[in-house]
Amino acid sequence: MNASDSSLRGTRIAILVTEGFEQIELTGPQEALEKEGVTTRIVTQQPGKVQGYKHHDKGDQFDADLGLADADPDDFDGVLLPGGVINGDQIRMIPEAQRFVEQIDDAGKPVFVICHGGWLLVSAGLVDGRTMTSWPTLRDDIRNAGGNWVDEEVVVDGNWVSSRKPDDLPAFNRNIIDMLHGRQAGRALSGKGEQRGIGLPG
Repeated sequence: MNASDSSLRGTRIAILVTEGFEQIELTGPQEALEKEGVTTRIVTQQPGKVQGYKHHDKGDQFDADLGLADADPDDFDGVLLPGGVINGDQIRMIPEAQRFVEQIDDAGKPVFVICHGGWLLVSAGLVDGRTMTSWPTLRDDIRNAGGNWVDEEVVVDGNWVSSRKPDDLPAFNRNIIDMLHGRQAGRALSGKGEQRGIGLPG
């Protein structure tokens, strides 16, 4: 397969974050996506700089490409939700962020979520009937919202790919790239509730 066959050039992924996101959960997938030709855009509540964290310590600042008020889900082919407890706790309360992921999911576009990023999906009312994983402290939130939480490295459920933590990034990145290639090739995504992952059917 030559480079042009494998390229995802033209694919656009929104990365939704607020202050305090886990830096490697943005930069790791972003690098993997851009290596395949994907265009990524960092979307925040307010335009300007946004602060990344390396666990409990401040990391680097990143330039936001768009404010949530100006970000149109129709302009994107999917969304990436990095974790970080500060980020996850804040972004779940932003109505524009909830609406953004609702519209992406309603359109059947890919939703890539890791660690505490799952809180936004809970607050947006999207996890009912879904099988997913996350940082372990989200387990009860996901189950109480009607989701099926599992402790697995990566879980693919329909148009969702979820992982637990930075150690899972290699598997997470492989699966998000695989899903985008499949979508580009015209393969229909599995339906909601049809999942696969380590230890799961499929």
